[in-house]
Amino acid sequence: MKQYAYRFENILTFQEQKKLDSENDYKHSIEEFERVATELYELLKKKEDLLAEQEEKLKHGFSIESLQYYARYLTRLEEEIALSQKKVIEYRAKMNWFEEKLLEDTIEVRKYEKMKEHDQQLYKEEMEHLEAIQLDELSTQQFSRKESRW
Repeated sequence: MKQYAYRFENILTFQEQKKLDSENDYKHSIEEFERVATELYELLKKKEDLLAEQEEKLKHGFSIESLQYYARYLTRLEEEIALSQKKVIEYRAKMNWFEEKLLEDTIEVRKYEKMKEHDQQLYKEEMEHLEAIQLDELSTQQFSRKESRW
């Protein structure tokens, strides 16, 4: 009996490799997104702490120079926050794109796996059919030999 060989094995292997690459890209995009989201969180936390500190100093009084310093620092911090928010949006979109690509590649691999399963089933049925034919031939030959001896 001949050994089973899937005719699209190379394509399946290629699709599986493509899926692995997509998984790695997706994981990397998640890490990048988490990094920029953490930066944004830290900037927002810094702003919150700055406002609390400024409010506390306002209660006890402090100089105009300090007030101006806090105002400039707060303005710069808000600019950084705005840039960071844009980055977060960009990296989220990138992460979503890689997620969709991974989903598409996973579907492609699954299609070829299903085709392989179906092809294996057909091969198995064909082999069983051929084996049944061979057994029929053998039993017919044995019967013929017995009949010719009588």
